[in-house]
Amino acid sequence: MNNEIFIEIKNLYKDYYKAHQKIEVLRGLNLEIKRGEIFAIVGASGVGKSSLLHIIGTLDHPTKGTVLFSGEDIFSKKRNSFLNTFRNKKIGFVFQFHYLMNEFTALENAMMPALVQGMPRAEAEEKAKTLLDELKLGNRLQHKPGELSGGEQQRVAIARALINEPEIILADEPTGNLDTKTAREVQDLFIMLNETKKITTLIVTHNEPFAKKLHRVVKLEDGTVYHIN
Repeated sequence: MNNEIFIEIKNLYKDYYKAHQKIEVLRGLNLEIKRGEIFAIVGASGVGKSSLLHIIGTLDHPTKGTVLFSGEDIFSKKRNSFLNTFRNKKIGFVFQFHYLMNEFTALENAMMPALVQGMPRAEAEEKAKTLLDELKLGNRLQHKPGELSGGEQQRVAIARALINEPEIILADEPTGNLDTKTAREVQDLFIMLNETKKITTLIVTHNEPFAKKLHRVVKLEDGTVYHIN
């Protein structure tokens, strides 16, 4: 990790409306993210952890506020086509549920974002094989998700997130659907990937022992940053 500020979030607000009632999820949140760091976002349900992750990942727009990537305001006068391309090139996502496509093999699932990006199929296949091998899935390339364990499915999802060599990985409760032993293995995998590939990584988690192993823990409360350690 270095001291370069990679992402800067300024005065971020996010409102939703339910039955004509405004729900304020994020309220003036400020946060700086250093390039190459791995940290946890923690807090009670409903404090805005996933909303924050979705905004950083450009899956959602803020109601108000600024998100700067390397000094560039990505929501300022940008078309959805720009954000789609930006997201696919710069950001890798890992969710609690792997969202793999059941009709495709592990290899095909891992290749998919690269093919969408326009990478030649042979190159995408070679990159996916290399990643799956690094993640100890070299002997499971032709298996479909239904033939893989929960931990193996999540490793395929991680390979898929890494295929385009993103600058940041955003993970929302990535071990929340796994048994304790498998969860620890996946947690250690995130730490290893951060150490070896130097990819900035944000992980929403309720697992405090895991969070304490990371560079920082950012706690949200009442829609804003309550504490950082």
